[in-house]
Formats: sequence, C-alpha cells, structure tokens
Amino acid sequence: MNFDTSSVLIMTALVVNVSGILFIVETLLRRDEGAGRVWALGFLAAMLTTLAYTVWALSELTWWPIAVGNAAFVAATGCMWLGCRRFNGRSMLWASLLVVLAVLGAGASVAVEGDAGDDWTGALWMFVPLIVFAALGSVECFRGALRESRTAWVLGGVLGLQALYYVSRTTAFVTSGPDSALFQTAFGTVTTGFITVTLTIVAVVVTSVLRAMRAPMRGRTLSDVVEILDRDTFAGVLGSLSARAAWRSELVAVTSVRIDDLDQIATAFGSEVTGTVVETWRAAVRRFAPTNAVVAEDGPTGLVVALVVASPEEARRQAAALYRGLFDELGRGRVDVIPVVGVGVALSDTAGYQPEDLLRVAREAASRSATDVEASVLIGDVD
Repeated sequence: MNFDTSSVLIMTALVVNVSGILFIVETLLRRDEGAGRVWALGFLAAMLTTLAYTVWALSELTWWPIAVGNAAFVAATGCMWLGCRRFNGRSMLWASLLVVLAVLGAGASVAVEGDAGDDWTGALWMFVPLIVFAALGSVECFRGALRESRTAWVLGGVLGLQALYYVSRTTAFVTSGPDSALFQTAFGTVTTGFITVTLTIVAVVVTSVLRAMRAPMRGRTLSDVVEILDRDTFAGVLGSLSARAAWRSELVAVTSVRIDDLDQIATAFGSEVTGTVVETWRAAVRRFAPTNAVVAEDGPTGLVVALVVASPEEARRQAAALYRGLFDELGRGRVDVIPVVGVGVALSDTAGYQPEDLLRVAREAASRSATDVEASVLIGDVD
C-alpha cells in the first residue's frame, strides 16, 4: 500500500493534535504544576511540529515551516526529558538551558540558509538533539522515583526506541543521502509519520498514568506537609538519628510502607480513585505511626517511618499495628479498591547504621511483603 507524504502528514497531525489537546486540557483542569506541565509543553511543541510540516507539504513555502517544525520537534523531545527530570526531582536549570540552545540551533540552521536551502537543510541539527534527548529521557525513566513505576518503564522504552530510530536514520542520512532508496523506504517521511503516531499514543497514555499517580501529592494540607518530610530532608534527619543512636548503641528501625500496584490502579480506575487511595494511605501511615517517629516520602509509591526502638520485637509490633491501622482505614468504604501494600522493617543491629543501607533493606523487605500472602510485615535481612 502506497501513501503520499501529504496524507501521512495530515494523519500524523490529526493524531498528535488530538492527543496533545486532551493532555493539555487535563493538565489545565488539574492545575498541574509538576512534571505534567512540562510534558504538556512538550505535546504543545509536538502539535506545532506537525502543523508546520503540514504547511510545508501543502504549500509552496520552503524554509520557514521547516525551521519551525525542526525546532519544535527538538523542543518536544527535550520537554519529555525535562518532564522526567522534574518527576524525579532533579535539577532543571542546566538541562533547560541545553534544550533551549538545541531548539535555537535547529531553527537557526535552516534560517541561515533561507531560500537557498532544500527540504533537508539543518536535518543533522535536528537529528542529533533528538537522539541525545530521547536517550537521556529513557535513562531518566529507570532512575529515581520513575524507576519505581513499571508504567515509567514503558515511557523509557518508547524514548529508547525513538533514540535508536534516529541513530539509524542519521546513519542512513549521512552514508546514503536523503534521496537514496534506503533512506526513502526505511527512514522517509511516511515511515517516520507512522512511528510518530504510534509513539505519541503510547506516550500520552503513559504520561497520563504517571501524572495520575503523582497528582494526589499536590493536594496535601499544611499539616500533612509539615508531618511528612520530603526525601532530602529525611535523609538529613535519618543520618543524624543514626549517628546519635550508634554512639549510644541504640536500635534504629526504618519501616517502609509501599503500594505495589498504584500504576495499575491509576490505569484501571483513573486519577480520582488513585487520589483517594493515596490520600487515605498517607493519612493512615501518619496516624498509626508511633508518636516519636519521623515519616517521609520515598518516591510516589512509598513512605518510610524511622525511630529508635527498645527491641526487634517492639519494631515488629509497631509495624504490625501500622499495617492493621492502614487496612482498617482503607476498608472504611472511602476507597473503591484495596491496594497491594507491603511493609518491611530494617534494623540497625543487622543492616548497620548507614541510612542508605537501612532504606535499601527496608524497601526490599516491603517489596517481598507485598507478594507474600503469609506475612503482613517482614523484617529485612542483609545479604
């Protein structure tokens, strides 16, 4: 079946624009201020890309639609990477400057040639940033908070495929030229259009699910913000607590409470149900944790509780009480679905007093607890 360039560009523009509009509207309705807003900017840039290329295909205009389309394409992929960095709570300044420079370079490389250029002027200035930003975005999906969500792995795979495709496209462009049969058949506008449609649909679904998982965090009350520490603050608090406990030979217990299927809940039931589950979970952990405990976030699907205890038995009793209280709250009828919860405890007499080791052992125990039907709370072991 043969497809002409104009028809494929129109189809691509239709899919990308409908998907982008839905994501942007939902972003505005949620008043999203996190990664979702950056991803929405990326979809807006993708919409501009398809519109610019459609204008180029359907009119006699030459260089400026290509300049706009190339720059917007780089911006779209760059924003996907920036959104992943924002989700993981990583620095945005230097990364944003890098994306801005790449966008300006992609547009300027076409503009300086003007009417003297051809359809592929400035292509390498677009291809190379696309490879870099897609690869960086893929890597970002397998680190930090995103690594804890299997849904994010799909986004990482999508960005990885985009990077590999443009590595192959760039290689064919340099070695065979844009007019060669190899390039036109395997990496031409028609092929790229179909790949863009597929990746866009997957990206919209995945980023919507990830945003739904993160959305409840933005609705916290002032007391919740005060009582549940962020990751960076907790790292300092746990380090100080562990150092003082080590000097006194006291026993430190770190309890990890994780929801194992939050991304599946978001996919199946939507953001409203997900929000209720997370809100109930957070409030219950704070309520049933010991009075002198420190509670903190541990990614989008985890909370950690740290305190000094008199014995391993006391640590287990307190973790069991937290587990029972949590399910009592979840079972009161406020939520439509009961999540899979894992509770794991790390003790300094076996894991040591290093905060990183305590957190690692607690998380691993919680992950095993979530899949163990015979045990509600597991005490972590050091391999």
